Amino acid sequence: MRLEGKIAVVTGAGSGMGLAIATRFAVEGARVVAGDWNGERLKAAVESIKASGGNIVGAEGNIAEQAAAEGLVELAINTFGGLHVLVNNAGIMDYMQAVGELSNDVWRRVLGVNLDGPMFTSRRAVQHMLVNGGGSIINIASTAALHGGAAGAAYTVSKHGLVGLTRSTAWMYAKRGIRCNAICPGATKTNIAETMPQERLDPNGARRAGEFAALIPAYLEPSDIAALALFFASDESHNINGAIVPADGGWDAV
Repeated sequence: MRLEGKIAVVTGAGSGMGLAIATRFAVEGARVVAGDWNGERLKAAVESIKASGGNIVGAEGNIAEQAAAEGLVELAINTFGGLHVLVNNAGIMDYMQAVGELSNDVWRRVLGVNLDGPMFTSRRAVQHMLVNGGGSIINIASTAALHGGAAGAAYTVSKHGLVGLTRSTAWMYAKRGIRCNAICPGATKTNIAETMPQERLDPNGARRAGEFAALIPAYLEPSDIAALALFFASDESHNINGAIVPADGGWDAV
């Protein structure tokens, strides 16, 4: 098994890509701490993975809150004895507003989940990893981290920022046993659309983003992203650091 002996934290693990990643990690031998703000989905995910023989615990909470974010790392240390892999997957969409129409509450909510959360978890994880043999941090970004047309200003900025956090972390700790890479999924079959209800979408922004979405060449399954995350979590990628990898069926080639 490719993750035998490893301990991993996966945020947003109650559904979609996070669930696929947590499931795959458990199958490959990792002990997993799963975080999500939807308690019902998280409970179902944990029960399903346990029923399949996986070693997993869950913690409900909003990753945008420092205590909840850092608590996931603490739970891994206190329950399983350490942390080797952190997957910052939790994320929400904006309402397709361009900067001229962007409201403060959407800006702060989206950056809180998509950028503050990964900073909180990464900061605490790095502090542990530095004195415990290093580790791997995997940030789930987006095609919006590479382009300006996939969403509104808040989501786009949050994912560009996550790539910046990835590169900074990779460079700063490259000689100290910690690596950090980002996966940039394109159109993937998840329930993230629930975080952008149709009645709240900015019509002009949605129309403009739709022009970019019309170029989507393929829809990915969450398992596709989980397979790439597994590679970055495993020792097979021990010299891969600071990589920003599109996983979008060729959308980034446009």
